[in-house]
Amino acid sequence: MSFKLDSLSSEVYWRSALYRTKSAIKSSSLLPLETQIIRVYNQRESNFELRTLVSDNPPHLPKAGPRDNPFLPTDKQLEIAQIGNDHSLILNKYPVQIGHMLLITKKWSPQKGWLTINDLKALEIVHSDTNGLWFFNSSPKAGASQPHRHLQLLRRGSDDLICPRNKWFQSISQDKSFGNNSLTKSTSVIGIDCSSLCADELYEKYLKCCKNMSIGSPVNDREPKKPYNLLISNNWIALIRRSQDNSMGFSINALGFAGYLLATNKSNIKWLDKYGPEKLLEGVVD
Repeated sequence: MSFKLDSLSSEVYWRSALYRTKSAIKSSSLLPLETQIIRVYNQRESNFELRTLVSDNPPHLPKAGPRDNPFLPTDKQLEIAQIGNDHSLILNKYPVQIGHMLLITKKWSPQKGWLTINDLKALEIVHSDTNGLWFFNSSPKAGASQPHRHLQLLRRGSDDLICPRNKWFQSISQDKSFGNNSLTKSTSVIGIDCSSLCADELYEKYLKCCKNMSIGSPVNDREPKKPYNLLISNNWIALIRRSQDNSMGFSINALGFAGYLLATNKSNIKWLDKYGPEKLLEGVVD
């Protein structure tokens, strides 16, 4: 993955993220996790990278699952920018990719609640400057590690592949069938024909994905009926309905559906080699 700044884009937030990263590492506020790719799986148009930690988890790395809120108050060493009146852009404290950003609400908002138009307006502000793959884990069963509202951004340059499974999502959005299996039944993908995401359009398509996957609506339901993952690129928005966060020793969040898997000492890699990553994902969808 390239971290060069595109010459035709100011990318203010990306520049700030890189600048803040250097100082935050020096102060130990930022603790990057070093990984290496140990497998690449190619399944038709559905590709995956399997990574593993180069060393053991540091002793200060929190356990998976919701815990005391680290966003209130925010670590000032991790702040990148204030986004509008209601959101902040900060660095992920434990990034696998340098510059991994979190868009959080300044005041308490539950991760398991509905995304709002204001959340997506804040996303639009950031995305108009710094492009990338956005993702959201709605609850612990969808891989969320914090109960406070946060969308996540992995920056991508103009020449970078948005994610290994990009072709799969594009094909689904164009109504190309890959079989009537549990994975396709649990995924709603809608095309986006623009490089500058519009919050109103995005919110409309988010609600449509929710309807398609029968998880309800903010008009009729206090919170979504089912846990889910959301992925957003320049070309598509995808919502995956979830049943659980773990399968065969792999903890899977939205990035697993993007094609990024992380193995730990509990992960059954032999099973994965035999049956493949799509079979793994089928074990955590609803």
